[in-house]
Amino acid sequence: MGQWITLSTSKGPVAAWQAEPAGAARGSVIVIQEIFGVNEHIRGVAEQYAAQGYLAIAPAFFDLVEPGLELPYDQDGTKCGLELVGAIGLDAAVDVVEIAAHAARTAAANEKVATVGYCWGGTVALLCAQRLGLPSVSYYGGRNAQFLDQPLKAPVQFHFGERDKHITAEVVEAQRQAWPDMDVFTYPADHGFNREASPAVYDEASAKQAFGRAVAFLQENIG
Repeated sequence: MGQWITLSTSKGPVAAWQAEPAGAARGSVIVIQEIFGVNEHIRGVAEQYAAQGYLAIAPAFFDLVEPGLELPYDQDGTKCGLELVGAIGLDAAVDVVEIAAHAARTAAANEKVATVGYCWGGTVALLCAQRLGLPSVSYYGGRNAQFLDQPLKAPVQFHFGERDKHITAEVVEAQRQAWPDMDVFTYPADHGFNREASPAVYDEASAKQAFGRAVAFLQENIG
C-alpha cells in the first residue's frame, strides 16, 4: 500500500499519493489525475504502476486551491472539477509535476521519470513531454488540440475512445498528423474508459490493452 507525502511548491504544500515497488525502482511515474482529484481510483492507478516496478507519485493538484478535495463522478462533481482545474491552470500543474519528478528521483534513487495522465491530466502529461522532456502517456486529453503546434521534447503515447463525444475522430487524427512518429491508439470505448469506478464508461478490455501498451512504453523509455 502507498502513503501520503507532501510536496513543497511555491503556492503551498501539495499532498501526493506515493506507491512504492516491491524492489528497487526501475524509474518513476507521475500519475496525473482527472478532474475528480486523487481519489481511490487514481491511487489505485498509482498502485498498478508500482506493481510493475515503478515508484509512482500522484500529486493532489486540487490542494493548490482546495486541499483534500475528492469529487463524485456526477454532474455536480464534473462542474466543480472543471472550475477547479480552470482555477489551477495548466502552467501551475506542470510546475507541480516538475516538483513531483524531483521528489521521485530522490525517493527512487533513479533519475528516470515519466508521466501518465488522464482526461485533464492527459493534457498535462502532453505538456510535460513538451516542456519538461518527460516521456508521457496521455489518456483522452481533451485539451491536447490546443498544443499541436508545440514540438515534443520526449516521446508521447496517446489513448482515445472511439465513442468519446468530447474528443472527435478529427481531433484524434490531427494528433497523428502533428506527431506522426508517436503512437496514437483508439479503442471501441467512451471517454474515461480506464476508470473502473464508473461502470457506465469503464471498458475492461480496452483498459487492459491500453495499460499493457503504457507499460511497454515505460519499459522502452525509462526502463
